[in-house]
Amino acid sequence: MLGQILRELTMPMSAPYSYDLRRKAVDAIKHGALKTDLCRTLNISRNTLDLWLKREQATGDYRAITNYQKGCRHKITDWERFRKFVRQHGGKTQKQMAELWGDGVTQQNISDALRKIGFSRKKDLQLPRRKRRRASSLPGALAEQSPAPNGLRR
Repeated sequence: MLGQILRELTMPMSAPYSYDLRRKAVDAIKHGALKTDLCRTLNISRNTLDLWLKREQATGDYRAITNYQKGCRHKITDWERFRKFVRQHGGKTQKQMAELWGDGVTQQNISDALRKIGFSRKKDLQLPRRKRRRASSLPGALAEQSPAPNGLRR
C-alpha cells in the first residue's frame, strides 16, 4: 500500500497544494513513510509536511486555511460615508483630509481608500507647451507680454 501511495504522489504538483495531495501525504506518514523521503518524492518542504501534520493533530483536518484577512485591515470601513466625504472635501490634500476624517487615519490610509473607491484627481499645474503657444499667439496676448531686457520679444 505504501508503494502505491508513493507512486500516486510522484506527479508534479503546483502550490497551493490540493486537499488530495495533503491527504495522501498524511496517509503515507501514518503508514510508516519517512518524512524526508516523502518530501523529496513530492517536492515539498519538510516544514510544509510538518504544518499539515500539526494542523491535523490540532483540528482533526489538514485542509488549507481559507477566508482569512488578506492584506492590511482598513481603517476606513464605511465606504459610502467616505465617498460623501470625498465629494465634500475633494479639493483638499490627502493630509488635510486625514486630519478632517480623524480616527487616527493617516495620509497613506486616505490614499489607499481613494484608490479603492476609484477616485483620482489630475492636477494641471500649468498649461502644456502647445496650449501656451496657442494662447500667446492670440492678438491680446502679445500686448500682455513684457519685452525682454534687450528690447526683443521672447
